[in-house]
Amino acid sequence: MLRPDSPSLILAPMEGVTDAPMRAVLGAGGAFTFAVSEFLRVSQHVPPRSVFLRHVPELRHEARTPTGVPVQVQILGGDAGRMAEAAMVAVNAGATAIDINFGCPAPTVNRHDGGATLLKYPHRIREIVSAMRSALPPGIPLSAKMRLGWDSIDAIDTNAEMAAEGGVAWLTIHARTRMAGYQPPVFWAAIGRVRARLGVPVVANGDIWTIDDFRRCRDETRCDHFMLGRGALADPTLPGRVAAELGLRPAEPELPFDWVAQLQELVDQTRDWDAARPNRVVHRLKQWLALAAAHGSFRAFDRVKRALTVEELFASLRAAPP
Repeated sequence: MLRPDSPSLILAPMEGVTDAPMRAVLGAGGAFTFAVSEFLRVSQHVPPRSVFLRHVPELRHEARTPTGVPVQVQILGGDAGRMAEAAMVAVNAGATAIDINFGCPAPTVNRHDGGATLLKYPHRIREIVSAMRSALPPGIPLSAKMRLGWDSIDAIDTNAEMAAEGGVAWLTIHARTRMAGYQPPVFWAAIGRVRARLGVPVVANGDIWTIDDFRRCRDETRCDHFMLGRGALADPTLPGRVAAELGLRPAEPELPFDWVAQLQELVDQTRDWDAARPNRVVHRLKQWLALAAAHGSFRAFDRVKRALTVEELFASLRAAPP
């Protein structure tokens, strides 16, 4: 997983987006050091092994995607004891690293004592991390992902310290508060302030849409580790360029991106992983293209958004490539 002495690029967990098929597709280019799964919620009951295997099917294959990318299991919840139990169930199912979600801004999650709501209770962050660290074998890394705070960016100082005291091996910080949601601006400098004094590696996350954004984020945070989420979907060539800047792979000439080939790979991976219904596959393709149209350079969304089948969507793209 993350090595403090070597830069890393991580694929972000995005609920309903970066599932196993998407992790396989985005990881195929070799840019990502590892990926983090979508969160598995731990509420009144600890999920059994079968649930972990269904939610993170890579656990059946040494916790790696079919394209070889290691996958870290992320769990979410507010009860320290149940979170510790769940972490051990995940390890028994094949997990090689565990991440804690202290950042999800979804109101439903927050109302049920999960995600970013824990940012209001710093000592509970330490309690949860400590309980999980004590339960896990020494060789299983434990990390956490959080936002800058609930409604104040200054809360990150205390919350990050609590996570470090609890025993995280590294910390991923999204450069917004929960109340900010995904609205601009981001506060990368606050991440840099934490990195400078925390004592554990810090991964910078939030609004890295372009290579220039990455360079500004790196300049402001001085981080060696970065997480890409929506930016990697909006521009699938971005991870490779960031990886080259980090020295993780050689720089390659920029070529026109083959959307048809990439989308076909997602179709194939989706069918291989979960035999999804055809209308579900079409939804996944449109979901990706809508993000690329809104935040990237994809210009053909109006042509494909009304497609009812995979075949219709690909016919539209092949008739006039974007």
